[in-house]
Amino acid sequence: MVGRQRERGNGAGRPQRRPVVALYERMVEAIRAGTYPPGATLPTEPRLAAELGVSRPALREALILLQEDGVITVRRGVGRTVSHHLPPRGFEFLKPVESLFGAGRQVVTVPLARTREEPTDFSTQHLVLPAHGEVRFWESVIEVGGLPACLTQEWASDETLAELLPDAVAAFEGPGGGASSMLGLLLDAGRGLPLTGSSTIVATTLGRQRGAQLGRPADTPGVLVTQVVRLERTPLLAAKHMLPPGAPALPVWQAR
Repeated sequence: MVGRQRERGNGAGRPQRRPVVALYERMVEAIRAGTYPPGATLPTEPRLAAELGVSRPALREALILLQEDGVITVRRGVGRTVSHHLPPRGFEFLKPVESLFGAGRQVVTVPLARTREEPTDFSTQHLVLPAHGEVRFWESVIEVGGLPACLTQEWASDETLAELLPDAVAAFEGPGGGASSMLGLLLDAGRGLPLTGSSTIVATTLGRQRGAQLGRPADTPGVLVTQVVRLERTPLLAAKHMLPPGAPALPVWQAR
């Protein structure tokens, strides 16, 4: 749930995406297309930089990211080698939580709340909020195969979004907004921007209210994922995702 957001265009006046991220994604696509197949040793830095038409410092930075993500390995005396077992496609992108479930199953987002509320300790801690006013709050149950698999709670500041990503505010107010998570609409509106996400994962119990929403007893154990999505250094969205026992496996990319 942590990733590098794919570039798909850029609106006027929006922050430009870092060239190294675009280079990183070019190289991932070249590896998947077979230009640099699994097990192959990459060309030397001067040759690879010439093939890609980039500077060696930019290439070196992209290679470091690729190594961190397990796409390539580095061995003394051998050089940089493409990994035999690449992470699944999509590992390098920030994705809506509902799209992380699937594997042929029907996934439905059921809206429970689409409202505004007074800032809570959680939203105040993770978002840049005005001194007075309300914060947008969405609550949804994500059903997989007809069964509740995740309770999602999301918060966002309209004031921050109106300044940095007004398309997201329009999407939240649109007629189809209730059928998606707030994160899903935010990512659609922010295509082409350097959106990043970070998450923490803890074990807990559902509690009375969340247990009732998921159809489980209050003392049922669960996994709580806390997520913050940022544009550059500014937080745009904060979320909690509660997963009960029996929920489909949630792929996680651990930062190192």
